[in-house]
Amino acid sequence: MGRGRQKAKHTKIARELKYDTYNVNYSALEKELGHHEDDPYVDKWADQYDDEDEDEDAARV
Repeated sequence: MGRGRQKAKHTKIARELKYDTYNVNYSALEKELGHHEDDPYVDKWADQYDDEDEDEDAARV
């Protein structure tokens, strides 16, 4: 019995997505998706501190 109301809601949402125009802030999108100078996969603090493993190896020698 409740399928009619659910189907009508989905139809309404589908029409809104199909026919409505949305204002897109392209400059914000470009900033978010653009190339950043800082690579997120590189540890920028890696060269600042010595590794713990190197300290242990130096103490053993």
